[in-house]
Amino acid sequence: MKKQFSLLLFIFFLNGCTFQKPDYLKFITPVELDQVMKQQDIFLVDVHTPEQKHIKGTDVFIPYNEIGKHLDKLPVDKSTPIYLYCEGGPMGNAAAKSLHELGYANLTNLEGGAKAWRKAGLGLE
Repeated sequence: MKKQFSLLLFIFFLNGCTFQKPDYLKFITPVELDQVMKQQDIFLVDVHTPEQKHIKGTDVFIPYNEIGKHLDKLPVDKSTPIYLYCEGGPMGNAAAKSLHELGYANLTNLEGGAKAWRKAGLGLE
């Protein structure tokens, strides 16, 4: 019984350490984002602080923790697809949460951020 309890406790511990992807946020790989950008005009936001080099085609830089201060830079239509990225991903997740709380409904974060973008052989400017 003690062994089973320990195993169960270990499983709960592992599950608690993983990032739970929220249902309001989609994720996209660098290759997928590159393809989307070649096929259509998208609203791309760099949310990394401090400001870094940007993916070519970035529409605006808004620090992830200052989303509410820059509503004038965001689409008025809250159903407009917004693609987010930072250096590694977590700041994009935080920005998405803020945007979701403000009523934005079509949010996508670049999985692995600018780091994954560079690793995929795609450039920054």
